This record gives sequence, structure tokens and C-alpha cells, in this order.
Amino acid sequence: MLTGEGYARRTPFRGTEPCDTIRNVGQNVGRNVGDQRAPAIESVDRALRMLEVLSRHGSGASLDELASSLTLPKSSLHRTLAALRERGFATQREDGRYLLGPELMRIAFEFYDRLDVRVWLRPTLERLRGELNETIHLGVLDGADVVYVHKLEPTHPIALSSKIGGRNPAHCTAVGKALLAWTYPSDASLRTWAEAHAPLARRTARTIDDPDLLAREMTRIRTEGFAKDMEESEPGVKCVAAPVFFGGSTPVAAISISAPKERLPTGAMRSVIEALRREIPGGAPQTALRSVDRGGPGP
Repeated sequence: MLTGEGYARRTPFRGTEPCDTIRNVGQNVGRNVGDQRAPAIESVDRALRMLEVLSRHGSGASLDELASSLTLPKSSLHRTLAALRERGFATQREDGRYLLGPELMRIAFEFYDRLDVRVWLRPTLERLRGELNETIHLGVLDGADVVYVHKLEPTHPIALSSKIGGRNPAHCTAVGKALLAWTYPSDASLRTWAEAHAPLARRTARTIDDPDLLAREMTRIRTEGFAKDMEESEPGVKCVAAPVFFGGSTPVAAISISAPKERLPTGAMRSVIEALRREIPGGAPQTALRSVDRGGPGP
């Protein structure tokens, strides 16, 4: 049985609210509303595209490079760059090359610090529950444990007893292994983690508690992009999980789908992996979920 305990520690994620769509509510007799909005939308789109291009040039981009990438005349580029520089979203080096500005960095890091991963991923969890009708967990890593910060129940009469705030040893759960594989991406770092938390709990006869075998399992997870719990935490329960990334190489959380083994045979597990691949937000390393995406072998 998945055991739980109070989740009293302070979560690193903070609540945030989605931005409302900016709506043009002004009226101007004799002019089409769409025509009024078009110049503003075009200007905003141009600025956003420029920020995307600048993000790919860590040493700066010249005006010619920006013009080529954006297929815009230099006169338009100058106006957009002037507006971005005025707000601190872009800056210019002495040699004339343009970089992302410090104000953009500040608001990005401020949002990251306040990000509530539960709010951000709630729509993803709901879509997965709606499609698969199984228990959906959202977990984060805390030392040797995975902590469940969110859970959605299925409509099946038989459900799992895990709860929000509950903990399980990370090495024997799919959600925990999905986090470990990228948080400790080398055999050496994984073994160091295992030694720090030795002895690793052996929850069932299938639990992988040997550090060398666990390191081999992490390599498989990074290659395939997903983790499996084949009755390693609780007899009769299987689970599939994948990491969630937010602009970095270390996952901020992992999402898992758990079910009694009778409801998660090999064929169903393939469908679960495909659903994870489709629904988890982008930004993961190129290896993530690659075996399903390329039609490779599944579980």
C-alpha cells in the first residue's frame, strides 16, 4: 500500500495565476475592430519573435543576423529593438551586437521562483485522468523520498490509498525514478545519492535496492524517457511516469499513472506512455519519451 504522511515542509513552488488575454474593447465608428487590433498584434508578435531569436544567441546577434532570421527590414528592427531596450528586455554591446536584457532575466527568474507546479500542471493532469481514468500523481523529490504534491482519482471502484503530502522511497516508485534519472544523470552521482541514503528500502521482492542495478535502471530510463514501477513499491500495482522540465536539465516534477496490475498490462502501458508523451509540456531533453516517439520498443 502506498503510505502517506503529512507534507509539512515548505514547497519550493508558489502560486501564480494565468495571464488574462488582452482584449481590445474600444469602439471606433466606421473602422473595423480587427483592423484596429492588427497593428498592435503585429508589433507584439514582432517583439516576441525577436526575443526568441535573441535567446538563441548567447554572445549576441548582429542587426544583419536578426534581419535574416526574422525576414524584416532593418527599419522595423530598429523600432522594435528600441522599444525592447527601453524596457530592459534587450541590450546592446559596444560592438553593436544585441543580447537579451537584464529585465527579461529578472522577470523570468521571479516567475520561476513563484511557480506553483500544481497550478501549472493541473490541466495536464486532468486531461490524463480524463483519457486514461487511472490514478494520476504529481511528485517532487525530497532527499530519499518522492512527495506527492497532487493526486487525481479515477472513477473505478478500486483506487490507490496514496494521498497528497504522502511519501514513498524514490528508488522503488516510477515517479521517483523519473526524477532520480535526471537529477542524478551519471552513474557516479546516482551511487553517491544511494550511499547517502543507504540502506535503500526493499518494499517488495521486485524492488531494485542495489546501487549498481539502480544505476543501470536510470540509464534505461534516460534512454527511453520514462520510468516504470513493476510492482516494486506495492504488490499488485504498476505505474508509469515521466519527468517534467521547466527550462533546465533537472526536472521540477514528475507525473505518473498508477493502476492495479490487471488494468495495466503491456498493451495498456504503451497507451499510457503515448499519453504522457503527448500531454507533458515541452522543454524536456531530447531523450525524453523518445522510444515511443520513434516507434521503438516499449515495456
